[in-house]
Amino acid sequence: MIDLRSDTLTVATDAMRAAMADAAVGDDVYGEDPTVAALETRVATLLGHEAGLFCATGSLANVLGVAQHVRPGQEVLCDSGAHIARAEMGAHGALTGVTMRTWVTADGRVSPAAVEQLLAPDAGPYLVSTACVAIENTHNFGGGTVQDLGALTAVSDLCRDAGVGLHLDGARLWNAHVATGVRLDTYGRLFDTVSVCFSKGLGAPVGSVLVGSAEQMASARILRKRLGGGWRQAGLLAAACLYALDHHVAPLAADHAAARGFSAELTAAGVEVPEPETNIVIVPTGELSAGEVVARAGARGVRLSAVGARVVRAVTHRDVTGGQCADAGRVLAGILAA
Repeated sequence: MIDLRSDTLTVATDAMRAAMADAAVGDDVYGEDPTVAALETRVATLLGHEAGLFCATGSLANVLGVAQHVRPGQEVLCDSGAHIARAEMGAHGALTGVTMRTWVTADGRVSPAAVEQLLAPDAGPYLVSTACVAIENTHNFGGGTVQDLGALTAVSDLCRDAGVGLHLDGARLWNAHVATGVRLDTYGRLFDTVSVCFSKGLGAPVGSVLVGSAEQMASARILRKRLGGGWRQAGLLAAACLYALDHHVAPLAADHAAARGFSAELTAAGVEVPEPETNIVIVPTGELSAGEVVARAGARGVRLSAVGARVVRAVTHRDVTGGQCADAGRVLAGILAA
């Protein structure tokens, strides 16, 4: 079975497991786990920020990050297909009282003009005031698209001029960095808070890190505990993330190449798909429903995700080869071109 449902399927390597077994640990609720502290400091430095907070999931890191800017009854602006709006189970509203308004794009790329049109930092006593803008890079449901650095800079300037917070959902920021060569801190310094994930393309079993100011991370630590997210000897997990930083970032380029190989098989068969920029391929299914395509592909040994009524997604990752991804592309092409 060639499983391209998500890069979250990656499994820790033997070397990563050895690093976990050797990790120095302590009680992180007391702030005494040295491996967690090392990870938080390293990621904060990489992203150009003061402090970090290790979290179990990217969804938790995003909830904590957005909450540093938005009080209950205020709003965060984001893309209509953003992970925080579509794939976090309504957590921002349910847990922290945050409301959302969205702009609409075809591929998730942010438009400074669209943000400017929605910004309402002081909406008065009858409307909802904007307290934060959230951007996703790369954009998952947009097809792994990379945000334009000029557009990000313009939005950052807009938000700072308006006194509005700016949060980056950088779950796959590593992919954007590898695809473009833009430094991680160049991306990171444009934002007030940033979350990055280790359990997708980097292959760690668990973990995301949120970064921002020391004051924000102290506040986020309290909220993390309140939400049940405090943990003890988490250095075992942090060690996997540190190993991934040392060994698994540059190889993301192979995942991007595998996505292009998958896409090329579809194009060769006459199936129109957007050219992948990173490791995600979004495929319209035409007259077939996404569920039917997923079922047919599964019966032929390829697992895909339905992400719309007539849209499927394939995500390449370190646990599938380029050859397997090309084979999977041929299977899907055979279904769609029949």
